[in-house]
Amino acid sequence: MSILNQMSSIGLDDMKSVRLMNRIDHKYMTSAARLEELLSRISDSYYVQHIDGKALAPYRTLYFDTADLEMYTMHHNKKLNRQKLRVRTYRSTDTTFFEIKNKDNKKKTSKVRIPIDVSMFDHADEIPEVRDFIEQNTPYSFNSQFSIPNSLHPCLENRFERITLVDKGMSERVTIDSDITFHNRATGIDADISRLLVIEVKHEVGAPQSDIERALHEMHILPRRMSKYCIGTALTDPSAKHNRFKPKLLYINKVVTSER
Repeated sequence: MSILNQMSSIGLDDMKSVRLMNRIDHKYMTSAARLEELLSRISDSYYVQHIDGKALAPYRTLYFDTADLEMYTMHHNKKLNRQKLRVRTYRSTDTTFFEIKNKDNKKKTSKVRIPIDVSMFDHADEIPEVRDFIEQNTPYSFNSQFSIPNSLHPCLENRFERITLVDKGMSERVTIDSDITFHNRATGIDADISRLLVIEVKHEVGAPQSDIERALHEMHILPRRMSKYCIGTALTDPSAKHNRFKPKLLYINKVVTSER
């Protein structure tokens, strides 16, 4: 995309100061066809992250849950304090982490993680450090017996490509995800929402409206909460409760099918 090449670039080392591991997130969804217009509106205000000369970075994620999808169901039922557990590989840099995302009753997101070898993506449950990490930070554990309560199992895999932006004041980070696909390891069902764009704006509590938030407002793109894990599960597991997600699923389907 030519507009990405016209934007000022930033490297991984310079991004370290804007990790925002404790933050407020605002998500937006729109058609991937609107990406170039959005970037054109904000190109002077943001750096785009480049890795090995590329702005698009491929990601692969594997989510874990219990046999009865306890974490998914907590999200569906609007439990304010909840967690997500996942392995994520940042393939462009060959780094892999086991991550725990926590959401509290003030809508504040925090993330803790430990690095693992990329070759262990599908075998995180065999790593003693990961087992200790989970037991110290969650009520869950790995156990080979599927029926044991609080026992974790790989549930949903997803892949996508990400553009990462940071404002020139170095106080806000923006991720733009596209080409999103899912594979459910329990049901074997796949789902493709690659025509959907998921934008996440991350900044500290109390920060004023930013340039990208103004641009999104001008383009009539409204904030919409979206969990890849929950949407992917709802799309690929017919047994999963999804009544509360129906309006969101209908919106996503409308966006995805409108370009066909």
